[in-house]
Amino acid sequence: MSAHPSPTTTLNEALRAAPSNTISSPVSEGRIGLRANLRHIGALVRRNLLWIRQDPESMFDAILFPIIFCLLFVFVFGGAIAGTHNRHAYVNYVVPGLMAMMGMNIAQGVGTGFNEDFHKGVMDRFRSLPISRASVLVAKITVELGRMLFATAVLLAVGFMLGLSVSNVPGLFAAIGLSVLFGFGVMWIFLTLGVVLKSAQAVQGMGFLVLMPLQFGSSIFAPTNTMPGWLQAFTDYNPLSTLADAARGLMNGGPVAHSVLMTLAWSAVLTLVMAPIAIRKFNNKS
Repeated sequence: MSAHPSPTTTLNEALRAAPSNTISSPVSEGRIGLRANLRHIGALVRRNLLWIRQDPESMFDAILFPIIFCLLFVFVFGGAIAGTHNRHAYVNYVVPGLMAMMGMNIAQGVGTGFNEDFHKGVMDRFRSLPISRASVLVAKITVELGRMLFATAVLLAVGFMLGLSVSNVPGLFAAIGLSVLFGFGVMWIFLTLGVVLKSAQAVQGMGFLVLMPLQFGSSIFAPTNTMPGWLQAFTDYNPLSTLADAARGLMNGGPVAHSVLMTLAWSAVLTLVMAPIAIRKFNNKS
């Protein structure tokens, strides 16, 4: 028998510790107090972390994507874009851009994770427990935000090894916070896809169709001044471009007001529009 508690055992222990008036089934969310909700969220967060511990391969995207993308673009495209002897400047250009891309890539895990939970019967188990549906959403998003921060830390570590320089340390943390905020908004899109689409493969395929134009039609990898006029118009309003430009300005100086405001606006719009849709779809399906 494993020495580590299973995710289901962890959740059951938290439920047994909840006040007796919250453990009756069926349960409406209005009857569950704040303390019990926080306890359930904590148990579900621990459950998701235990799954990661038991299935470390689930962290490969957070570990390998930042390393592969950083090395790939710096050494394959850096010389062509910035010049063979000016690769250091390209590191300072592309790493802040990759911070924006990491948020979208990790956000996709919310959709595939929820979709797999529905098909594996995990959501049926949650439905039978005296917990609010909101606690399931909050716990999943909390863990994915943690994975996003971890991926960003890996990216920055590789960037520093390649010569990344940061002239404004508080600006670096502001850029990380802005990336996480935008990633939080994007998560609601993938959460909706994970609930609506029939398979995790469909979520990944749809995510690919969404991510590719946004990533390569942006200022993440190269300046946009050589792009056709129609594409430059697209990149000007592409949220990944505004986030990448904001991160560069915050970390190493430059105009940031417009880019930061645009990124905050995109994050707010995505959250305000997609969160109610995702929550309604999730409640109807669960």
